[in-house]
Amino acid sequence: MRDDAARRRRRVAPAVADRPRDIPQAERPRPGSEPAAAREAPPAISARDVVAYLRRHPDFLDRHPEALRALGAARRELGAEVFDFQHFHIERLRRDLARLAAEQRNLVAAGRATLASQSRVHKAVLAVVAAGSFEQLLQTVTTDLAVLLDVDVVTIGVESAVPAARLGVQGIRLLPTGAVDALLGAEREVLLRADMAGEAALFGGAAGLVRSQALLRLGFGRGAPLGVLCIGTRQPGRFQPGHGTELLAFLARVIGVTIAQWLTPRG
Repeated sequence: MRDDAARRRRRVAPAVADRPRDIPQAERPRPGSEPAAAREAPPAISARDVVAYLRRHPDFLDRHPEALRALGAARRELGAEVFDFQHFHIERLRRDLARLAAEQRNLVAAGRATLASQSRVHKAVLAVVAAGSFEQLLQTVTTDLAVLLDVDVVTIGVESAVPAARLGVQGIRLLPTGAVDALLGAEREVLLRADMAGEAALFGGAAGLVRSQALLRLGFGRGAPLGVLCIGTRQPGRFQPGHGTELLAFLARVIGVTIAQWLTPRG
């Protein structure tokens, strides 16, 4: 009997040694350290779950219209040689919606660009009006306006019979009589060139930088020679024919009137 009990104890001993409590504490796996594959994966979302969610939130597509654009139009089986015009109509509405969204983005961008241009012109007008002398006025127009308007060069062309070599003012270009009307036309006040190299007669040494330009008529009063305000930038397409010219024309009128006031004898 004693031998049988001893044999039974020897058979049970290996099983007891394999229990977790006999494993050293440092070797036991910690909670949460199981491999990712052993963890339970989150349940997949079924079509029934999506439908149930939409029923509980009927305003979901109102709050997220982009989700509607990602859905495809349902096709209905109507039989042989029967076409589902509803599907084509929905697709056309989708295209119209995309086109309207693009037009809206373009309008917003154009509005922001107009506000930016308006702010630049307003600052330029204030700088011109604030000039304390005729020399400072010319420097403001031919130097500071390039920074204020975010362009590369601004010059003033004035019709005169005086040779250009006799003029020592930087940024002032002398033009032959009749050059302004020949350049702009007798009735035109503003000429925009989208992509055209600058002329040395208008922009001097900076003509090589100019790819897009705005030319604006300057009037200095009755009996005074005509002038032209030349604005040039290296960015092609900056000044496009057909763009609004009211702001630039207003700036040119302010410059012309201010120059005329400084040229008028006071007393």
